[in-house]
Amino acid sequence: MKHIIAVLSFSILSISLLQAQDAKKSKVNLWKTLSKITFKKQYDEMMGFKVDIPVFSEEVKALEGQEVTVRGYIIPVEGYKSHKEFVFSAFPYNMCYFCGGAGPETVMEVVAINPVKYTTEPITIKGKLQLNNGDINRLIYALQEVEML
Repeated sequence: MKHIIAVLSFSILSISLLQAQDAKKSKVNLWKTLSKITFKKQYDEMMGFKVDIPVFSEEVKALEGQEVTVRGYIIPVEGYKSHKEFVFSAFPYNMCYFCGGAGPETVMEVVAINPVKYTTEPITIKGKLQLNNGDINRLIYALQEVEML
């Protein structure tokens, strides 16, 4: 009987630890992970000069195609209304990449399943992460099939 109680206690403790680890993983700051990149200069024929090409760390590469959760700010591209496509930033509008306050690793293109209403408050979304190191006319990160949490 004592053996069964000990096994049950150990099982409950193990489940609690696993749940705590899952909760901790879900609170990991994705923006911090996405910042683990470097850049290399590469000549672009179309542009006629060298451009910065992102070199993703192994940690970032491992996220490609995975469903991720990220908290940030909507940067409207077509006015202050609901959008299915918008730019998402680690920082508020006045500090974002486009205002000169951050790097290109702090923004991503978003394509949502349903329109997301514009707000100046931070929101949390989830979707499938895509990496871009080949098209200089696009952002280096994109989130597809996005849903609000």
